[in-house]
Amino acid sequence: MQITPTSIPDVLLFEPKVFGDERGWFFESFRQDIFERHAGSYRFVQDNESFSRYGVVRGLHYQKPPHAQGKLVRVIRGEVLDVAVDIRTGSPDFGKHTAQLLSESNHRMMWIPPGFAHGFAVLSETALFSYKCTDYYAPTHDAGVRWNDPAIGIDWRLPEADVSLSDKDQRQPMLHEIEPVELTS
Repeated sequence: MQITPTSIPDVLLFEPKVFGDERGWFFESFRQDIFERHAGSYRFVQDNESFSRYGVVRGLHYQKPPHAQGKLVRVIRGEVLDVAVDIRTGSPDFGKHTAQLLSESNHRMMWIPPGFAHGFAVLSETALFSYKCTDYYAPTHDAGVRWNDPAIGIDWRLPEADVSLSDKDQRQPMLHEIEPVELTS
């Protein structure tokens, strides 16, 4: 497995070695020992899956401590632009983002540690998105940042007229309106 830091070093891309022939292909989608060697010691407690159509933007979501979540995300079908925004107190990368293409053909996975807001945009006709979480979903700690906050400046690679958002995501606060996430170890 190839592990590559993104423009924000704590956010990592995991790219598995794919073994294929005329019958199809195989790859290891997760190995705890390799993950821990590169990302640290985390325990995954919940797996989630979502299906979306072209133009859907989900995010930017996070959970406040003590239920902050790390996420290991991947695309099973289709293609998305996956985005992580650093919202950690005192981080030199606060307010910066990294955006990576994840698809069924590149098999990449992105590790988004606790303290990041996360979202994705569906660039293909449909997308099946899967992710592992380091904490359970806690509705009372659910939070977010506005998807199109100009202070963050994300190019979602979609015409704005094609963007489809939930009511919740349309009402998220701007980055300057949130309380940065303070993590304790």
